[in-house]
Amino acid sequence: MGEAIVGSEALRSGFLTRGQLRWNYRSVYPGIYLPKHLEPTLALRAESAWLWSHRRGVITGRAAAALHGALWVDDGAPVEILWSNSNPPNGILSRRERIPAGEITRIGGMFVTTPPRTALDLGRRLPRGQAVAHLDALSRATGVEAPAILELTERYRGTKGVRRCREAVGLMDAGAQSPQETKLRLSLIDSGFPRPETQIPVMDDAGYAFAYLDMGWEKLKIAVEYDGEHHRTSDAQYRWDANRLRRLEALDWIVIRVMKGDKPYEIAAWVKRAFQTRESEAMVAKVPA
Repeated sequence: MGEAIVGSEALRSGFLTRGQLRWNYRSVYPGIYLPKHLEPTLALRAESAWLWSHRRGVITGRAAAALHGALWVDDGAPVEILWSNSNPPNGILSRRERIPAGEITRIGGMFVTTPPRTALDLGRRLPRGQAVAHLDALSRATGVEAPAILELTERYRGTKGVRRCREAVGLMDAGAQSPQETKLRLSLIDSGFPRPETQIPVMDDAGYAFAYLDMGWEKLKIAVEYDGEHHRTSDAQYRWDANRLRRLEALDWIVIRVMKGDKPYEIAAWVKRAFQTRESEAMVAKVPA
């Protein structure tokens, strides 16, 4: 933080000459500049947007989530700011909304919505899948939990998108470690399966967890895991995965591995077969010897 500057202030204070400003900085928003050697990340654009608001606006939405440490936020996302301006520049979404002091915090000197208020704005303004993915990441980064967010949905009852936010919060899970895992979890729920648990620990004989399963149903010993690119491009990861899978199967776990490109109906069929296997085993176990 502290990389963005107000051009007129830099010139007036003598920090820069006009030539230095012209050659060493780029304009990101009217009157606001960043050093040319820096990529305009979402965090830097948020800082620039705050300066553009004359240091009065409040950063919210995806930019606020990123400032709170949430991962998987697209650097190209617009900066949402609570600030009265009907003609913001490209890259800024300015919203004319009142916000109480209790829903504002400071990060790097900037006004930023608190995690619960950030979650409220994410949940009511983004499509369901995106909202849940960002809520998962925000919860994982900050520890914000559903009750704090739902309290705000009651405070803003009747506001556009609040009902949608409640649905997204109901699906939030800090155990998700990537947007792909969130998408997979939602696909399972939408396919009619019971809501899966996340980050399920599996213990060895000594009582140590040798695996944390992405998601699944612990009592049934059914796991569903998303394999990212690194699982296939790293030889060490591949060997570890193979050994881990053997140990899980030895403990009678059914592990369904999902990769990029697998279709929801295919995944649902694999999981359905796993449930049917457990049902058949339970019926056999009930038959008298």
